[in-house]
Amino acid sequence: MPGRRCLRGGVWSLFRLLLVDAPRRREAASVNSPSPGERPAVSPCPPARPEVETLTAYSAPLEGRRGLLRLDFNENTVGPSPKVVAAVRAIPADHYAIYPEYDGLREAVITALVDESVTGPGSDSDTESLPGSGTLTAAHIGLFNGVDEALHAVFHAYGAAGERLLTTSPTFGYYTPCARMQGMEIEAIPYRLPGFAFPFEEIKAALAATAPRLLLICNPNNPTGTRLAPQRILELAAAAPGTLVVVDELYEAFTGDSVLPLLLSGNGAPSPGVSTAAGTDPFAAYPNLLVLRSLAKTAGLAGLRFGFAVGAPALVDRVSRVSGPYDVNSFAVTAAHAALADQAYTDAYVAEVLRARAWLLEQLVAAGVRHHAAGGNYLLLWPLRPAAVVESELRAAGILVRSMAGKPLIDGALRVSLGTIEQMEQFWAAYRRIEGLA
Repeated sequence: MPGRRCLRGGVWSLFRLLLVDAPRRREAASVNSPSPGERPAVSPCPPARPEVETLTAYSAPLEGRRGLLRLDFNENTVGPSPKVVAAVRAIPADHYAIYPEYDGLREAVITALVDESVTGPGSDSDTESLPGSGTLTAAHIGLFNGVDEALHAVFHAYGAAGERLLTTSPTFGYYTPCARMQGMEIEAIPYRLPGFAFPFEEIKAALAATAPRLLLICNPNNPTGTRLAPQRILELAAAAPGTLVVVDELYEAFTGDSVLPLLLSGNGAPSPGVSTAAGTDPFAAYPNLLVLRSLAKTAGLAGLRFGFAVGAPALVDRVSRVSGPYDVNSFAVTAAHAALADQAYTDAYVAEVLRARAWLLEQLVAAGVRHHAAGGNYLLLWPLRPAAVVESELRAAGILVRSMAGKPLIDGALRVSLGTIEQMEQFWAAYRRIEGLA
């Protein structure tokens, strides 16, 4: 009968499960399971490109920094303008669900750059009246999720296996993995000792000899603070039209080393006496030049990630092609608008950092501490004891600095970011105690 057949089938299935299949499963498990103390076997993932398989990723000690005096990453040490905070807090909740919009942001960047070219530390006070002033348009501006993303995009757009990156050493550590992931060769020319001078003639000779795909200059350089006059950068770009010259200007606000005021004023022409016609592209003579900027170091937006690139429209277009359509989030867009509109706050912070820098240098000189300070919002100093020990003891005192261990020319040094005078007094008191300085 059907019912009995069904019952017999059910009994047989149970019998098979208990007496036949279960021992087989236990046997398989004993073969595949690790013994006590062994790590379980992990199936290998599909291999990445060879360049990625051998890549050492850029890493930084990001965790556990809140609540401490942050003198390790060259960030703004006090936070953004209150107007930025108010603008972000005012974002309606329903806007969280909307993809970001960028209308007006490029124009806000342009307004800030033009104002800077007139009033900034590296400006020409007669810029507004110059008949040869060039004009920036929205097409000259690329928006990115921080300058790190802009760098990533530059290498994706222009770097290829077997091609060459020309740069200096030591410099910002993220350049190397960006080049390596594309399979590029790297030629890093060291700064000149004893003062870490820029190796201008060596770079110029390398441009002529090897015609590298990319030349990357951090100006002022991180971590040495080395400054290169903007006109010399334009000279390098003009001498190598087939090389993309990228200028990382994250720290220019502290010493006014930007190429942009020269270009916007028309004074950056490659030949003396030749200026850019009014209203024309300020990058017309330098279609191979790209300038990178951020609001992290001055305006205090490091946690929101906003950076931008400035260059010839065709160049900005190609770099932007390899970025996502919504990489800059709505919070960063709102914060950037507010920060750019409150330049007075940023200027006041920069001025305070420069005053703190002057004060700390006086203390270092008086105490006989070996140090090096040039551009940027940071300096190098060499402790009497091992840098790692001093760094650890400073952290125990609530102060973060960055060890330069393993970096060419500056191994054994500490890089100390500069904040307010009050913050540098706190650092100096702790450093003197730790180092046993009188």
